[in-house]
Amino acid sequence: MDFFRKHFTNILMGGLVLVALAMILPYFFGRGSSDSLPQQIITPEEIKPYEPPFEHEGNLSFYKSDGTLIKTFEIEFARTAQETELGLMYRKSMKENQGMLFVFHEEKPRSFWMHNTYIPLDIIYLNKEKEIVSIAKNAAPLSETSRPSEGDAMYVLEVNGGLSDKLGLTKGDRMTFESLID
Repeated sequence: MDFFRKHFTNILMGGLVLVALAMILPYFFGRGSSDSLPQQIITPEEIKPYEPPFEHEGNLSFYKSDGTLIKTFEIEFARTAQETELGLMYRKSMKENQGMLFVFHEEKPRSFWMHNTYIPLDIIYLNKEKEIVSIAKNAAPLSETSRPSEGDAMYVLEVNGGLSDKLGLTKGDRMTFESLID
């Protein structure tokens, strides 16, 4: 009896801790009431992969050799190695007046592929004088096939597939561009 009187407080506290644990632990291990914790089930249709938004960073215009304006595009730039590597990957769509301009520091043969790119593209290669040297038309989405330039290129413009034919773009047509971010 002396033992009980002497340790009553400790026994009572220990008992309360055990009761509290018995009530709380089932919620951490999934045995609690389904009403007590919110349950959210996500279906595969609700999972949407990240699609980078188009960023209007500049304007680009194509001209025939006689100076006639062909078309003006809103462009997004790919200037860094990371931007160049990502390009238009993961995009599901692009407006007809939009494109991505890859700007390189030197003119040399270039080659692009369509890894993780979901829309068909025309890949337009341009030299340091900003003249079209070749066009890889309607590059197939998700293709691992290399689409090389037919000459040295310092700039590469990606636009929607089929657009170069629709606009009548040909070798020798020129482009100008301006940046809105510098």
